[in-house]
Amino acid sequence: MKSLFFCFFISFCACVYAQENITFQKPSAEILALADYQRPPTVAISPDESWILLSYRPTYKSLADLNEPEVRLAGLRINPQTSIASATNYMENIKLKKFGGAEEIQIKNLPENARLANISFSPDSKTLAFTHTTTKGVSLWIVDLASATAKSLTEDDLNAAMGSPYQWYKDGQRLLISRLPESRAALIDTNRELPSGPTVSTSTGKVSQLRTYQDLLKTPQDETNFETLAQASLYAVDLQGKQSKILDKAIYSQRSLSPDGRYLLVTQVKRPFSYVVPYANFPQETAVFDAATGKQVKVVNETPLMEIMPKGFSSTRPGKRSVNWRADKAATLVYVEALDGGDASKKVEWRDEVFSWDAPFSTAATSLVKVADRYAGIIWGDKNNALVYTQWYDTRSEKIFLLDPETKATKLVSERNTQDVYNDPGNVHTTKNEFGAYVMLIQGNKCYWVGDGFTKEGQFPFVTELDLRTLAKKRLYTSDVKGKMERITRIMDIKKGEILVSIQSPTDYPNYYVRNIKSGKTTALTALENPFQALAGVHKEVIQYQRKDGVNLSGTLYLPAGYDKTKKEKLPLLIWAYPTEYKDKNTAGQTTANPYEFTYPSYGSFVYWVNKGYAVLDDAAFPIIGEGDTEPNDTFIEQLVANGEAAIDAVDKLGYIDRTKVGVGGHSYGAFMTANLLTHSKLFAVGIARSGAYNRTLTPFGFQREQRNYWDVPSVYNTMSPFMHADKMKTPMLLIHGAADNNPGTFTLQTERYFQALKNLGAPVRMVLLPFEAHGYVSKENILHTLWEQDQFLEKYLKNK
Repeated sequence: MKSLFFCFFISFCACVYAQENITFQKPSAEILALADYQRPPTVAISPDESWILLSYRPTYKSLADLNEPEVRLAGLRINPQTSIASATNYMENIKLKKFGGAEEIQIKNLPENARLANISFSPDSKTLAFTHTTTKGVSLWIVDLASATAKSLTEDDLNAAMGSPYQWYKDGQRLLISRLPESRAALIDTNRELPSGPTVSTSTGKVSQLRTYQDLLKTPQDETNFETLAQASLYAVDLQGKQSKILDKAIYSQRSLSPDGRYLLVTQVKRPFSYVVPYANFPQETAVFDAATGKQVKVVNETPLMEIMPKGFSSTRPGKRSVNWRADKAATLVYVEALDGGDASKKVEWRDEVFSWDAPFSTAATSLVKVADRYAGIIWGDKNNALVYTQWYDTRSEKIFLLDPETKATKLVSERNTQDVYNDPGNVHTTKNEFGAYVMLIQGNKCYWVGDGFTKEGQFPFVTELDLRTLAKKRLYTSDVKGKMERITRIMDIKKGEILVSIQSPTDYPNYYVRNIKSGKTTALTALENPFQALAGVHKEVIQYQRKDGVNLSGTLYLPAGYDKTKKEKLPLLIWAYPTEYKDKNTAGQTTANPYEFTYPSYGSFVYWVNKGYAVLDDAAFPIIGEGDTEPNDTFIEQLVANGEAAIDAVDKLGYIDRTKVGVGGHSYGAFMTANLLTHSKLFAVGIARSGAYNRTLTPFGFQREQRNYWDVPSVYNTMSPFMHADKMKTPMLLIHGAADNNPGTFTLQTERYFQALKNLGAPVRMVLLPFEAHGYVSKENILHTLWEQDQFLEKYLKNK
């Protein structure tokens, strides 16, 4: 169970270090005006594009929300009282709008003290389903859209521990639900029960590459509790609430209905469990059942416990994987099998083979295609057209093939570096087929693609037509909205030329429109208001500059409202960044920054401080490049410092800043970056590092995009670890970390040990541990206090130093 953490803060002076007794604080008025706001609703469109759903959730969670009961088992965090993930974000209200209408319709009969989640339209767009979490559990509700009236469909006895506890049948008249077993044992209190023996783990002597997972099982009692919390029985429930049982209790990690609705594909997690990997690596059995009777048709896959994994991000487990229904057929499975045993280090002609297997699975599966790289997915079209995606991490390669499932013939459609955003072909448009499954829209041997449209000159989203016979491309639409940013959400009617777009500007909140690409007519669908009026008048631009080695860089620069760019008052500068690894300078120099994007301040940036008289360079490019046989991290420190120097030089060249007053900050890998910059350069006067990892020997089998382990390249791990160089760090630094961080590698101990080293070596450092927070912060009390801490630190050590 979650134990009570207390927030503690370490202050420093010339010779004494002490713990402060402090309550939660709020930031200054300029920051609070932006941070304490009403979150606008999220927007969803029904499948038939007749309804718009507006979902409202609180701007922040409360500390009390985070203090609800929680158990951490097998990589999951579950509220044992309600049987749902403890990190679930709840909506408190939902409204409807008719597509193209102006009136917002309040849904009637919503539950009191609504905690709504897992919201989805029925396939026929006549009903809306959602879960409601009570103090006891999770119930299923539906909304009749015609009358905008909600009603409860089940008791609060669903099990959402493994994800959404329901799935729509294709006809929209029934739902498949995961219910708590009829009898459920009480959880074992692992803090009180005496163990019957020690915990013992063994190794077979095989080499493996496992990441530093958190929230794992630790004892036999944990195993029992995981099984108790994860087990569910599967039922079908109709829109009147009548239920019929389909499958008895088990741990179901996957469940999906065949396109024709006749069969149910489920994956069950089996024993033996593991203490070194999360539940996804536990033994699993995948089987097909008759969806009406629950009778087993065929066991289609069995996966053993996976504690041994070969090295490399392109490695995978041996045997069948990605077992799913083909969207273009009534009841046919598709799966892939590694031809190299899943080991990326093996030299083979073909890596993966994709198979198709028709129900009732009494005959052998048919090979569809072999691929030279790792299979990355397939999008079905009609009987003669499907798109097969492959990737290979070491070269960042992505290939898209056009496959004829009948003849097995393939043609290469696209090949690019996955990080080459300027040549991204976009995503193919899909539509529902006769089974209600989504497949490529194909009209007259043509299919249609929607792309983000990033270029050297800016962002210009597009719609492209691809001829499936000749592979010739024709551009149907290129966005060029002056002074604003347009995103294409979906194609609505390609014959009429209607697409759904969102349009925004730095001061205009994103709203949805129907755009006719033939006539140019635009019709507004929503009118959401900007909740950040306090940023009106702030100057925003994307600046581009070069690193010393010629690599192109960019960042979004903010200047305070009313700043006179002719007088050029010297401002303190804040840089927020996150390093990214690349295999070539060309892709590293590409930018996805758009000066017309809506300015949405969040605790994940420094944008708030532009209202306090700072210049802010947000999302500054910090590429780490390793071309050819060289890995990016071989020169991590040198490139990091070069990135920081280039960013400061670029803004200083504009004449806006006092380069002796520059601060840097980041979250997670950005915190790791910050600590290294303060350690290995004199560029910055202050740093803010949040929820980072600082000792890479504690993540010895890889971190971020590093595939090599510590024993392969100990010098890289040691050089990159700020902890190993703590004696060099003398710049004021604020360390912040969630006390319940669950991200692999960034456990809270990383910050605690790094702080202890810095403190004892005499560095000016302050540590703040936020109670109950995981890797991302969500509670109002903690977020506002984080902003206060940052504000106090920056005022003292940067602005007024």
